[in-house]
Parts: sequence; C-alpha cells; structure tokens
Amino acid sequence: MVKFIRLLLVSLLLVGFIADQASAQYSGSALRQATAMDGEASDNATTVQAPAVDAVTELLRGGPEQFTSPKKLSGSLQIMLLLTILSLAPAILLMTTSFVRIVVVLGLLRQALGTQQLPPSQVMTALALFMSLLVMTPTWNEVYQQAVKPYSEGRITNPEDAFNAGVMPIKRFMSRQIELAGNSDDVWLFYDYLPAEQRRSQPPQSYDEVPLQAILPAFMLSELKIAFLIGFQIYLPFLILDMVVSSVTISMGMMMLPPVIISLPLKLLLFVLVDGWTLIVSMLLSSFGTG
Repeated sequence: MVKFIRLLLVSLLLVGFIADQASAQYSGSALRQATAMDGEASDNATTVQAPAVDAVTELLRGGPEQFTSPKKLSGSLQIMLLLTILSLAPAILLMTTSFVRIVVVLGLLRQALGTQQLPPSQVMTALALFMSLLVMTPTWNEVYQQAVKPYSEGRITNPEDAFNAGVMPIKRFMSRQIELAGNSDDVWLFYDYLPAEQRRSQPPQSYDEVPLQAILPAFMLSELKIAFLIGFQIYLPFLILDMVVSSVTISMGMMMLPPVIISLPLKLLLFVLVDGWTLIVSMLLSSFGTG
C-alpha cells in the first residue's frame, strides 16, 4: 500500500512537471517563430529542450524517497484528505438531517401504491430535500450564528473551536429526535463500542457529552425505525384493499386477471379522495415537532 501511494505521488508530480515544461516550451517556440527565421528557431528549440531534460533527470534522481519525505508527504496527504472530505461532505451532511426519514417514507409509499417508478425517484428525492430544508432551517441558522459568522468575522480564530460550536446545534437536533422517538437506548448501544480513550470515566449526563461518532449512527438508526413505523401505517389500508380485491376476483372466478390491475386504480382513487399527499406530508412534518 505504501509503495502504491509513493508511485501515485511520483506520477502526479511528474505529470505536473512535464505539463509545465511543455507549456513553457510551447510559449518559447511561438515567440521565436515570430522573431527569427525557421533555421534559427529550430536551433533555439534544441537549446531550450536541453534544460528541460536536465530538470527531469534531476527530478527523478531523488527517487520515491524524495516525494515521500516528511515535508512533501505531509502536504500531499493533506490534499488527499481534503479532497476526500469534500467529496463525502454532502452525504454526511444529509445523514444529520431529516432527509433519511422522509425519503424512506416516500419510498415505502410508492411501493404501497404499487405504481412501480411513479412518481420518479428524482421527484421523490427533490420533495424530500425541500422538506428537509424546511425542517432544518432553524438548526442551520443556529449553526451560522454560532460558528460560521463568528469565524468569518474573526471572533473565533481556531477552526476546531468553530467546528465544535457548529456541531452543537446539529447534535441537539439529533438528540431531540431520538428522545421524541424513545430510542435513547440506541445512543448507549454505539457509545459502548467507542474506543476506551473516547469514553468518559463517568457516563455522560446529557447528549452534548456524547461524541459525534456515537450519536450520528444512533440518530440514523432511530430515523429508520420511525420511518418503518410510519410506512406500516401507510401500507395497512392499501394492504386491506389488495386483500379485498383479490378475494373478489377469486370468488368471481377471474383467476387469469391479476388483482393489481383492479387494485391500482382503486388505490389511486382512495389516495386522492382522502388527500393522501397532504396527510403524509403533514404527518412527516409533525413527527419532527415542527408543527
């Protein structure tokens, strides 16, 4: 693994260096062609290429040890770590919001209706995102007021202090949802599996003292439990309708007619008559304590 990382770093540095040399060579050739004859330009190009070859030779002379020295390796690893965090940040941020519960419930609703790919996944995801934005706006305002704004104004100079200040409103939101659902045991489940150095000698007295590594998976597990309970409530009337339609078709001797062909229009009619979208959206929003 270490050899692979060294080889990767060497390749990246070589590509960057050769690209710079090629750019400089191209600019020099264009200037010489504008100010001299073809023969002189060819001689000058040969003269310019010689230092480039010498520089590449000098660059390769140190070998992988030159690129993996403590000074250069530290900067390379920091860049790789930063790119990894930036690529994973949106997904991690979504997992700390109400998005998990909403998107799971909407997915179960689509399965209960039996409409296959309708509404499309893009529509379901967009609706879940907009609802999550509505639910999370107060929490994100607290993050901005307590962390982002003071850090940008220079009142907080340490990035770690700004991060800790910004995490607290999110932890309070997650802990509140866990408490409302009565799933506090999930927090201690993950807390018991933390490394010994991250656990306190005394049990935490509040969720603010629980590390983020424990409260985040506990929050996701709690959200999945709530989403499945809501999904069961949504599924139940449609399941009864499917059973009634299936019994009627069998009693009438229509064995070759799939019951779903009859039950699907009835499901859609029932869903529209009871204003199903409004009921489900209001139930989801009220489950977060926003109503």
